[in-house]
Amino acid sequence: MPGRTSIRRILFRSFWMTAICLPGIHAMSAEGGERIFLHADELPGSDAYSMPERTYHSEIFNTAVVTNVSRPSLEVFLPAEGNGASVVIAPGGGFHALSIDSEGNDVARWLNGRGVAAFVLRYRLVPGGEDPVAELVRKTPEQASADMAAVAPSAGEDGLSAMRLVRARAAAFGIDPDRVGFMGFSAGGTVAMHVALNFDPDSRPAFVAPIYASTRALDRVTVPPEAPPAFLVAATDDPLGLASDSIRIYEQWRAADLPVELHMYARGGHGFGMRTQNLPSDSWIDRFGDWLQASGFTGSG
Repeated sequence: MPGRTSIRRILFRSFWMTAICLPGIHAMSAEGGERIFLHADELPGSDAYSMPERTYHSEIFNTAVVTNVSRPSLEVFLPAEGNGASVVIAPGGGFHALSIDSEGNDVARWLNGRGVAAFVLRYRLVPGGEDPVAELVRKTPEQASADMAAVAPSAGEDGLSAMRLVRARAAAFGIDPDRVGFMGFSAGGTVAMHVALNFDPDSRPAFVAPIYASTRALDRVTVPPEAPPAFLVAATDDPLGLASDSIRIYEQWRAADLPVELHMYARGGHGFGMRTQNLPSDSWIDRFGDWLQASGFTGSG
C-alpha cells in the first residue's frame, strides 16, 4: 500500500492533470493576441518573485502552464463577428500555475466560434522556482493550503480589476459592457466567486460561471441580493471533494432567489476543462452555450 507521501502525490497528480489597452502597458502574447497588463507598474509584493513569469509544458499537469505571475494581465480573443457578449476566463492551477490551454485559450477559441469575445486572465500566483507545479506536489497539504490562501485575495482583486478594465473599454472591444461575464476553473473558480461576491458597480459581472470551483479560500460567502446569475459545473467523483462546494453555491443562490443552473456529472474528476475524456462531462461547454442563449446573453432566449 502506498505511503502517505505517495498517496498525497497521487491525489495532487489526479487533481491537476486534469492594441486596446492602457497606454504603454500592452504586448503581443505567444498566441498572437493582444495582452493587456492590468496595472502600469509592478504591484506591492512583486519582489517576492525571484523567477520571471514562464510558460512551459508541465509533465505533471500534462499540459502547458503559466507560472510566477506577478503582473496580472489579460489576453484578448475577439471573434470575427461578435454578438456583443464576452467572458473573462480565469484558468485553474492551485494558485501555483495556470492551465492556460484547456482552461483558458481553448475555452476562448470555443467562445469566439460562437460570437463571444473572451479575455484570458493571468492573475497573481504563489511565487515559485523553475517548476512551481513540481513544488506544489512536494508541499504538505497544510503548506499548500496556506500558500494558496495567502495569494487568493490578491488573485480575487485581479479578477475585479479585469472586470473593470473590460467593461470600461467595451466600446473599443466591440462588446456590450452589460454582457461581460466571468468564468473560472478550480482556483480560477475561487477568483470567479470573489468577483461574484465582492463587486462594485464598475466591476459587476453580468453572469458568473464557477467550474469545479472551491469557496474555501474566500473570506466572504454571503450572497449579495444583486449578485449575478450563476452557471455551475462539477463532477461527483472530484478527487478533492469539490462537488460539495458547487452544491453549496447552488443552494446559496437559490436561497437568495437568484437565477442559477447546476450541472453535476457522475464522472469527470477534476480539471477536465476542454479535455476529451469520452464522458458526458465533455459536453459541459455546450450546456454553457445553451445557457448563455437561453438567458439572453448571446441572443433571444
